[in-house]
Amino acid sequence: MNAEIIAVGSELLLGQIVNTNARFLSQQLAELGVDVYFHTVVGDNPDRLKAAIDIAEKRSEIIIFTGGLGPTKDDLTKETIARHIGTELAHDETALESIEDYFKRTNRVMTENNRKQALVLKGSEVLPNDFGMAPGMVMKTGGHIYMLLPGPPKEMEPMFSRYGRQALASATGSTEQIVSRVLRFFGIGEAALETEIIDLIDAQSNPTIAPLAGDGEVTLRLTAKHLDTAAAEAMLDEVEAEIRGRVGQFIYGYGGSSLLEELTKVLKARQLTITAAESLTGGLFQQEITSISGASSVFKGGVVCYANEIKRDVVGVRQETLDQHGAVSEECARELAENSARIFGTDIGISFTGVAGPDELEGKPVGTVYIGMAVAGKPTVVEKLTLAGGRAANRVRAVKFGCYYLLKLLKAKPQDTV
Repeated sequence: MNAEIIAVGSELLLGQIVNTNARFLSQQLAELGVDVYFHTVVGDNPDRLKAAIDIAEKRSEIIIFTGGLGPTKDDLTKETIARHIGTELAHDETALESIEDYFKRTNRVMTENNRKQALVLKGSEVLPNDFGMAPGMVMKTGGHIYMLLPGPPKEMEPMFSRYGRQALASATGSTEQIVSRVLRFFGIGEAALETEIIDLIDAQSNPTIAPLAGDGEVTLRLTAKHLDTAAAEAMLDEVEAEIRGRVGQFIYGYGGSSLLEELTKVLKARQLTITAAESLTGGLFQQEITSISGASSVFKGGVVCYANEIKRDVVGVRQETLDQHGAVSEECARELAENSARIFGTDIGISFTGVAGPDELEGKPVGTVYIGMAVAGKPTVVEKLTLAGGRAANRVRAVKFGCYYLLKLLKAKPQDTV
């Protein structure tokens, strides 16, 4: 079956908020084997919403609505759909009790219009709202499945994950088990990756292979359908093995993981500690690693050494190095990594120095980056990058490359090179 997502809310059309709901739902529906061919956004207007529904019904079996379930006059989604499919709205007593209980707990007066949020399509399957007031609902009628979800992502996402997925599977009558697996790649572009596995993509039917690029990374979503979950997993194992045989050196993780999370896992498993000396990245590596739960067991602290005098006086880079080679150099990156590990007493020191932009520095073009990695028991390694992008993108990509190179270095066998 194919689906269309209709986001309701004038604030979306005005650009006041971003429609992240459509992205989330598309990802979820892909895992369920439901193709999403259209995203529609319509304002808080019943006539325009009715017109959008008419169009959607001609091209989609499943229509999912987000937004317009609130207590105010401009929240008209369920009222419009009720009139369109010829049904009534009725109070869901469980939802109404939940709303009344919320106001009692918070010592607030419940206004009459809040009762509106407990109205649902008569005969629909009601989806509880564990993080808000308005329930969702699923209605199957006239050859279509209508799913109504609240607009706030903090309410919509858990509602769909906890209740909507199963309700949709029941409504479609699907008995197949759909299993997905996401492989995460770094160090290879989308075009190069596709070239290596183009025959697998062209021949795909079940499992399917869907590439996606973003933020300097590439992912492959593998999806298999089978009546038996174990059989679907075995199908994915076979496809993944084929992909690994061709481009396995670029795979660093699965699912929603990140390079920093994978690096932190390795550091924890080996009981290693790390510090960072950052120039062009301005503390971005340290910010990102400390956002990961449990990072205190591997990260002791670091330094942002933006100015040359800080590189010299705090981190101990020799003045001779700065005079002869400059701050943007292999020699400086090496001393930053080695000295920071010694100062902080860590097993690993990583450094970032370079030219983020917009102007060149020390005669070096924008995008020139040196990443130093001093690992106890291994020779210090310095990697040079030549990035193409804006200032912010260069800083983000430098951190990701640092994690990628360090992961490879830690996993390398003695005879291997990074």
